[in-house]
Amino acid sequence: MAESLRDILDAAARGVFPPADGGTSVVPQHGGRDAGVIAFTAHSVVFTDDAEEEWVRRTLASLGCDPLAATMNARFLTAFGERTGRTTDTIDVLLTGTPLPGQPEVGLTEVDDPGHPRVVAARRRRDGVRVWAADGGVLVMGRGVGGRLEVAVEVAEGARHRRLGRLLVTAARQLAGGEVVWAGPG
Repeated sequence: MAESLRDILDAAARGVFPPADGGTSVVPQHGGRDAGVIAFTAHSVVFTDDAEEEWVRRTLASLGCDPLAATMNARFLTAFGERTGRTTDTIDVLLTGTPLPGQPEVGLTEVDDPGHPRVVAARRRRDGVRVWAADGGVLVMGRGVGGRLEVAVEVAEGARHRRLGRLLVTAARQLAGGEVVWAGPG
């Protein structure tokens, strides 16, 4: 098993997942903003600096529920949030895309639009946020949980069903500088 959250996420992006052994890995959080739980198939990763491993394991054992679901149990997440001073923000899926060569097909202009709702959401969850505008869409990239390069896109109602979303995601992979990109909320 990898020793850091970044190692675990980098391995997952390559298709190498934690063992489906019903276990829980407890690792330090990558930065001060993010502590949490990522549940893989039959294995969870708790990342935190505020709740030491002994507390995590003792709390999970006290739940009296299926160990496969213990880290996602509302009682654990509530206790974890209270201990770390955080609130719960559920993300149902994380997607990855390998970097792509070439230049984006879609015309992009890098902008500073701190008021756009997609940008506001991204800045709550990410560091180093950059924003590009396209005719009918927005592409947002920044560093999220574990230092991953995360991307979010938004396509205006009137520009949908014209491949713009696909072009924006492809552009993100081309702008990634050789890194895997992750898609999630915000």
